[in-house]
Amino acid sequence: MKLNLIPRERRFYELFKQQGALVNESLTELRDSLLEGRSRHPRLRELEHECDDVTREIYNLTNRTFTTPMEQEDILLLAHGLDQVVDLAEEVSDKVDLYEIASITDSAKRFGECLAKAGVEVANAVDKLEDFNDIDPVLLEIHRLENEGDSMTRSALQKLFETNHKTAADVIKWKDLYSLLESTLDECESVAEIIETIAIKNA
Repeated sequence: MKLNLIPRERRFYELFKQQGALVNESLTELRDSLLEGRSRHPRLRELEHECDDVTREIYNLTNRTFTTPMEQEDILLLAHGLDQVVDLAEEVSDKVDLYEIASITDSAKRFGECLAKAGVEVANAVDKLEDFNDIDPVLLEIHRLENEGDSMTRSALQKLFETNHKTAADVIKWKDLYSLLESTLDECESVAEIIETIAIKNA
């Protein structure tokens, strides 16, 4: 019986690594689209669908596995959190296209760079789920990036409302986009907090 359970337990780690890689790629794609001012929404939509498939597989595996490597509730929370990051990245890209944004602000470009860094760290954290070796610096870096994102959001909104040549419609669009960018980074931090909780429980 034990030999039958081990492969299923390891499968969770493999699936989480897939989700982490999709988070990393999605946030990299989002950064590049913002820096280049060129839509990459089709690719981000593909990544969102791929992540949905992996998330569904994790849910199904949880339901049919008697002994899981961590608490079932934590597995489901982590899978949902990682999926949410990819969903939000796709939503940002979708809104940029929907709003027909012609010129990406410097604030949004900086936010994209911050998100891409967070994507790397989220993938690193997920890769360490099996043994948690040297995970603390990775989680701390995600928290630092989220704090940096908070500062960027305040600065971006201040500039947005100080710029006289922007129309009311532009202000509404960019306020929404900045909120989405901040939410994406917030979700990265939520993932870090879930992983931190799992690490403490498995210490």
